[in-house]
Amino acid sequence: MSLEQKINDEIKTAMRAKDADVLNGLRAIKSAILLAKTSKGAGESMTEDQELKILSKLAKQRRESAQLYRDQDRPDLAETEEKELAVLERFLPAQMSEEEITTTVKDIIQQLGASSMADMGKVMGTASKQLAGKADGKVISGIVKQLLST
Repeated sequence: MSLEQKINDEIKTAMRAKDADVLNGLRAIKSAILLAKTSKGAGESMTEDQELKILSKLAKQRRESAQLYRDQDRPDLAETEEKELAVLERFLPAQMSEEEITTTVKDIIQQLGASSMADMGKVMGTASKQLAGKADGKVISGIVKQLLST
């Protein structure tokens, strides 16, 4: 079952349950998928990687918005963003811990023979592909910088 079909089924369930918060999150996902499918150059169907990229982007937007609202002392808006984020996270793969990311990045550095900050681009490219959807890019970047600078 594709992500789009799962979302449509979940929307029906949320509508029956009259759960507005879940419904808003699901509609945001559906909207993003439809926009991606109808954009210029898009194919008829989407790959799982493309769907994962869309979900990751939406989750990142919700996290940043919630943090911004908290910083501006708007807990009501932050709560809305966090509820939508919780819906998004149901469809994302489990996030890796920092220890798991560090282990993976160390392996990548060893495979590529990276030894200095000059090799950061190569390491980040490989790490971003391997950890797509499983870890935040900022966390990966910080770990890569830390490991290459020592």
